[in-house]
Amino acid sequence: MTCFLCKGDVEKSTTTYMTEYNGCYIIIKNVPCTKCTQCGEEFLNGVTLQKIEKILEGLKSMLTEFAVVDYNKAA
Repeated sequence: MTCFLCKGDVEKSTTTYMTEYNGCYIIIKNVPCTKCTQCGEEFLNGVTLQKIEKILEGLKSMLTEFAVVDYNKAA
């Protein structure tokens, strides 16, 4: 597979997904992705994004100001 932006090679990797919800910062680590070896752009597939949405839905009721979640344990 090649990068959509620079046409470099893309390989499997992991990333950290960060978002904000109602004043709480949510960090999900070890999220599977594909990453360009040339420009560093990261791509998440639809299945991974659906799992992230489920993780976020589960967290919404128990958030404070900061949450860190391991994707592999929560997905």
